[in-house]
Amino acid sequence: MESLLAWGHYLTGITWIGILYYFNFIQVPFLGKVTPETKGEAFKHLVPNALWWFRWGALGTWLFGAILLMNQGRFGSAFALQGQDAVIGMGAWLGTIMLFNVWGIIWPNQKKVLGIKEATADEKKAAGRVALMASRTNTMLSIPMLFFMANSGHASGLF
Repeated sequence: MESLLAWGHYLTGITWIGILYYFNFIQVPFLGKVTPETKGEAFKHLVPNALWWFRWGALGTWLFGAILLMNQGRFGSAFALQGQDAVIGMGAWLGTIMLFNVWGIIWPNQKKVLGIKEATADEKKAAGRVALMASRTNTMLSIPMLFFMANSGHASGLF
C-alpha cells in the first residue's frame, strides 16, 4: 500500500511541479512575445488544459502525501514539526501553502484572465498579475519544498 501511495505522490508531484516550471519558464515568456491572435488561441486551447492538469496535480500530490503520512502514523507529528518528522513536515507545510496558492489565488484569477469568469479588461490585467505573482511564489517555494521532501526519508526504502 505504501508503495502505491508513494508512487501516486511522486507521479502527481512531477505533474504539478513540471507544469509549474513550464508556466514560469516557458509559457509566460512565450505569451509575452506573441501576437494577440496567437495569445487568444493559447488562452482558448492550451492554457485551460494546462491549468486543469496543474490544479488537479496539486490536489493529487497533496492528497497522496497526506494519506501516505497518515498511513505511516506521521501526519500529526509532521505538521506539528515534531522530532524526526520535522523535515518532512516542513516540506508538507510548503506543499500545503503552494496548494492553497493554486486553488485560492492562481485558479480564481486565471478564470478572469481566460474569460471563464466575467471581468473587465483592467480586472483581467490585475488578475493576471496576481496569478503570476502567486505562481512565481510557488516556484520559489518549490525549491525548499523539494529539498525537504528529498531529505526526509519520505517513503524511503519502499522500492
